[in-house]
Amino acid sequence: MKQTGSDDWALPPHLTNNLTGAAVAAVPIRGRVDTVADPKEFAAHVANWFADVVNAANGPVRVALCGGSTPRDLYALLGSPEYRTRLAWDHVHLFWGDERFVPYDDAQSNYRMVRETLLAHAPIPPDQVYPIPVAGDPDQAARAYQAVLQRAYGSEILDPARPLFDVNFLGLGTDGHTASLLPGEPVLQEHVRWVAPVRDGRSNVRITLTYPILESSGITAFLVTGTEKADAVRRARAGDTQIPAGALSPNGDVIWFLDFPA
Repeated sequence: MKQTGSDDWALPPHLTNNLTGAAVAAVPIRGRVDTVADPKEFAAHVANWFADVVNAANGPVRVALCGGSTPRDLYALLGSPEYRTRLAWDHVHLFWGDERFVPYDDAQSNYRMVRETLLAHAPIPPDQVYPIPVAGDPDQAARAYQAVLQRAYGSEILDPARPLFDVNFLGLGTDGHTASLLPGEPVLQEHVRWVAPVRDGRSNVRITLTYPILESSGITAFLVTGTEKADAVRRARAGDTQIPAGALSPNGDVIWFLDFPA
């Protein structure tokens, strides 16, 4: 069972946010709300939606993945026998929205989680998988991944009419962070670099895509479950720039996949 709805309201474009935390005006993140009543059905509902998107595409589908426990169940389902043959995996190109700067075999690695749940099972061509580098210096790794994204996009300049990603999966923390855009960190004010290190705010250094890159998506799909996330969902959807997710301005369509508690 699910309930769907849509936001049909937004402030004029000239009433914009700034990312320092002092909002000029809140700009709600418009989009469809797709609520799944049974948490056990959440992953299946999103997997079915994703399969339809991939199979309807005439060419490559560039997908940005998020980490966390909610997408883990989704990736595991997509790697199951049912979905291995159901999706046109040869169309799928996988990227990451953020990563902990730890080795790929580390238990905290987002790449490791995706590898174990999805990549080890689904027939995705290896040359269509683009993990964030985690060797050397974080700044060098960020620059290297920016080059990867720009090659995939075919340009060093983003065109709002031509999104980098076809689907961008995003999570949402209880503190309102998304990807590794963490509250109070300098990365929230980065608009030039496509990828940047986040050195503070968590126990590990992180590498994250920045606002302009995360916003460059045909479909932004938030995956949020749990009562503890409900306040962050409300604030993000209202465009509350006091939390990082509330300052996001996606260029394309937005879908909020939520369970009832969230």
